[in-house]
Amino acid sequence: MTTAELDGTGKAAIFLMAIGEEAAAKVLQHMGPREVQKIGTAMAAMPSLSRRDVSRVLMEFNDAAEDQTAIGVGSDEYVRKVLRNALGEDKANNLIDRILTGRDSKGLEALKWMDPRQVAEIIRLEHPQIIAIVLSYLDADQAAETLSYLPDRVQPDVVMRVATLDGIQPHALHELDQILETQFSVNTNVKSSSMGGLRSAANILNFMDSSTESVILETISGNDEGLSQKIQDLMFTFDDLVDLDDPAIQRLLREVSGENLVVALKGAEEKVRAKVFRNMSRRASEMLRDDLDSKGPVKLSDVETAQKEILSVVRRLAEEGEIAIGGASSEQYV
Repeated sequence: MTTAELDGTGKAAIFLMAIGEEAAAKVLQHMGPREVQKIGTAMAAMPSLSRRDVSRVLMEFNDAAEDQTAIGVGSDEYVRKVLRNALGEDKANNLIDRILTGRDSKGLEALKWMDPRQVAEIIRLEHPQIIAIVLSYLDADQAAETLSYLPDRVQPDVVMRVATLDGIQPHALHELDQILETQFSVNTNVKSSSMGGLRSAANILNFMDSSTESVILETISGNDEGLSQKIQDLMFTFDDLVDLDDPAIQRLLREVSGENLVVALKGAEEKVRAKVFRNMSRRASEMLRDDLDSKGPVKLSDVETAQKEILSVVRRLAEEGEIAIGGASSEQYV
């Protein structure tokens, strides 16, 4: 494997392995649980690399670091103003809550560090509304996996509640505090937050396997066809990559490993493949075509996994403001 085949996570793993245990530990302390898990997995699976490959990654980091400033931000109000000016009032509010409110939510934050199966075990006997609140707080991929471990009969109900969750009322937060106090023996101080909503429900379903996703949407449609349609309208699928502009595709390709891309494209429509080929150099596109032609049969589950991993990168880049989903005029970011 060469550094050209690595995505951003792989390069981050190499960087942390190169700077030593103490420095790497200090960096990881400032990351969220999902990032730590992904980078830790990449570090554990990292093959032997040449000194030249490691140096190339370090030089790439140095180039990126030179473009950054050393100005720190310590004011909550400053953070609020910057995000609102950048994203607008509506889009910024939920992000602000996650950044500023979440850091004081020790009980909720503890859930983010748990295996989804553990989270499901903790909340599985709770009221569906409480489950919806918890899933709204988790990252979409963790929430989706947690949901998959819950009984099939409650999954559609929970997703409906996530989609219609319009903020979290104090009594609901108090109930959640009591649950977490029982489980972790700590008192949490969680402020009101605007978690949940159609976007949250769509993001969670994006990470579910196709069969489960279809069952949940069909069940929701039976109860509320309009709500089901609204959720589907916000779901970004792999085929929707054709709607991204060329700079967005090019930015995405820099974050995706070659092997993952090959597997994902094995099950993609021709228009998606064409979009990808068009945004690569001639040499790179020829190599990708050769890889696709020589790749043997691939399990549908492997294709779906690869596609969902790429979609998670799309959502991350959109949340970071590096790409826009739905065109320049879109009011929503995923």
